[in-house]
This record gives sequence, structure tokens and C-alpha cells, in this order.
Amino acid sequence: MSIYSLYKPLVRPFLFSLDPEKAHSLTISYAKFMQSCPLFKADNHKLLHKECECMGLKFANPLGLAAGLDKNGEAIDFFGSLGFSHLELGTVTPKAQSGNLKPRMFRVVSANGLINRMGFNNKGVDFLVSNLIRRKYSGIVGVSIGKNETTAIENAVDDYLVCMQKVYEHCDYIAINISCPNTKDLTSLQETSKLDALLSRLKQEQGKLATTYRKYVPLVVKIAPDLDDNALESICDRVLANHVDGMSCTNTTTSRDVIYGMEHASEWGGLSGEPIRVMSSNILAKVHNYTKGQIPLIGIGGVNSVMSAKEKLDKGATLIQLYSGLVYEGPELVSKIINHI
Repeated sequence: MSIYSLYKPLVRPFLFSLDPEKAHSLTISYAKFMQSCPLFKADNHKLLHKECECMGLKFANPLGLAAGLDKNGEAIDFFGSLGFSHLELGTVTPKAQSGNLKPRMFRVVSANGLINRMGFNNKGVDFLVSNLIRRKYSGIVGVSIGKNETTAIENAVDDYLVCMQKVYEHCDYIAINISCPNTKDLTSLQETSKLDALLSRLKQEQGKLATTYRKYVPLVVKIAPDLDDNALESICDRVLANHVDGMSCTNTTTSRDVIYGMEHASEWGGLSGEPIRVMSSNILAKVHNYTKGQIPLIGIGGVNSVMSAKEKLDKGATLIQLYSGLVYEGPELVSKIINHI
């Protein structure tokens, strides 16, 4: 019996007795401790090998860890040991920042959901890079980049460029986070003219960095689930026109329709987990239709079972990621999905 089988009967009740952010911090501390132990090693011998190629990169399987759990790359080796083919770290900003006021994370237990308004709290890009350099994990590592709260939206590209320049040499792909609802005005970067300007600058820089490091690091745009069809089609058009390498569908939602009347439903912030599964999958399907298979897609949002993972793949995703599912189902979910999709 795997030690991870104890998560739901023993570990989860304890963690759920704590404030969600305290539980998150404790999890990261545990993960850091475990990966520092001399006897620590990956327990992936029971995982089936299901290699897939995406953006010119080879993944051991389609399943990855979504951004937000290990923002600072402090537990890369531990989370990699669970069997994920890739880990997306961040979102990271040029300078360290504390994020929004607490409390800022809430469980919607009756719906297997989470609400957060963290506000890109992180220790800064240099701290993340130091952890990227020290990692032993041999899987794919992506870094989600964003802007500092104090940076005006018209200058946001400067923050993205700083982060991109610093992480480029040390990661396998870069996710451009323009869709988090918890940083003021950030989602406005999804508007056509702003998006076009941002992507063109980042693609130019990508070309320069590829020459400098003799390494091509793909760029992925992460979009919101709250976009209407016109906005979604426009974003897809701009992504294709700027030759971006992939899209992630989706970030968290500001909608509360599915959890109306439930505990914490009135809290502002981004809702994730099971409540956004259908919404995210519908956006994914539309993006797949608009892009006509010209770029690979990453399916995120409500992946908490084998069937929900298959749903993302059926809707057009090449890769899938989870975060809230790990909180509710525990580490065993990783092997279940990998071995049965």
C-alpha cells in the first residue's frame, strides 16, 4: 500500500482543519523537508510510460502540475517525484511581493472548489531562478510569468521581459499569465491591441534569447474562462499571428453561478477546481476549433479524476494540468490519471 493512500482518510482532514493558506505553507514545508532527505527518491516504478511530444518537447506523459502550488520552485524535486511529466512554477514577478491582504484563500468543500485572491505573492524571479538551477528533477519545467502589482498596466511588458530574460536559460517553456483576476487590470492584456503589442515584444525577445543561449524555449499564453466568443476568437487570431507556441485553457473564473449560495461563494477572487470544469472544457473546445490544431493546447480546470482528464484530451488538449484536484484527492490521483488515460 502506498503511503499516499493515507492522504484522504488521515492527512486531508488535518489539513482541512487549518486555514487554507496555512495548509498550503505546511505542505510546501513538508515537501521541502522530504526532498532534502538523503533517502528521498521518486516512486514512479508503477507508472506507465505514455510519452507525448508538445512544442518540440518530449513529455513522459500528458499530466503536469499547474502553476500556483509551487510559486517559488521550493519543492520541485518533491512534486516531480509524484509522477508529473512537467511542473509549471510561478506565477513569478520581477520583484518579490506579499500579494493581497489575508485571508485570501477559501475552500468551497461542497463543490470541491477553491477560491483564491493571492495576488501573485512570490519571492521574486531571482529566488525562483536559484531553485531552478539546483533542481534534480529531470522532467519538463515551465515558468509562469506576470507583472508586479506596482507596475502600471501600460508598462507591463517590461516586467514580462525581465522575468523572461532571467528564467529563459533555466526552464523548458514560459507561460505568459495575462488572465489572473487577482491583479488589477491584468486581464485587460487579453484585449486585442494590448495582447498584440505584448506578444510581438515577447516573440522578438524570444528570438534574441534563442540565439544567445542556442536554445528555443516555447511561449504559452494562459487565458481566462470568462471570455465571450468574440474575444476568444480575437485572442486566438492574435496568438496565431504572433506565432506563439501554445495556449493554456484556462485560468480561474470570477463567475459564481455554479456555487451560488455555497459557503464562501461571496468571496472575491478566482474560482478553481470542479466548479470550473465544464466552463474550462468548453473554452478549450472552442479554442481548439478556432486554432484548427495549429498549436498545442494545455487543458486546465477541474481535472480531479481519470474521466475529467480524458475530457480535456477529448476536447483538444495535448497536455493537462491539475492543482485543486491534488488538494482534494491527494497524490494518488497522479498515478491514477497517468495509468488510465
